[in-house]
Amino acid sequence: MLLTRRSVLFGSLALGACARVPASPEGPLAPITLESAFVGRAVGAGVFRVSLTGAERRFDARLDGRLEGDRLTVVEDFLYDDGEENRLTWVFDRAGPGRWTGRREDTVGEAEVVETGAEIRLSYTADFRSGEDVTRLGFEDVIYFGTDGRIINDAIVTRWGLPVGRVRFEMLRV
Repeated sequence: MLLTRRSVLFGSLALGACARVPASPEGPLAPITLESAFVGRAVGAGVFRVSLTGAERRFDARLDGRLEGDRLTVVEDFLYDDGEENRLTWVFDRAGPGRWTGRREDTVGEAEVVETGAEIRLSYTADFRSGEDVTRLGFEDVIYFGTDGRIINDAIVTRWGLPVGRVRFEMLRV
């Protein structure tokens, strides 16, 4: 019985350690806002990693963002390494200083966005499509400027509240 309790305790601690939101970037970073990150055109590449298996799915993306008043629209065109293509469009509305709400075709409810100076925190739930399958996932993103001017998006992905993967997406203005 002791072995079982110990296993549960250590398993819970390990799982809890994985469940936190992405860490804030270290060092002095340039200020970032949703507008400075996403208005205009950008191209990037990213990878989704499954925590338990180490499986990866890579993708390239083109983004085109337009600001009209307090509404920011960002069109994302994805090309995955298996040839699948997908277009998703974010519509963000300013909710106050440093705060936005957003929706995309696959989101469940509204995304919450908080600008904190050196980073943007984006939290949402989405129905992720892969081929014919649909999986409901939670995303906790941290977006910031890298030291070389790249826009970096690190995310922890959850299912039923448990961490299942990570995403890293790096973009450059074009």
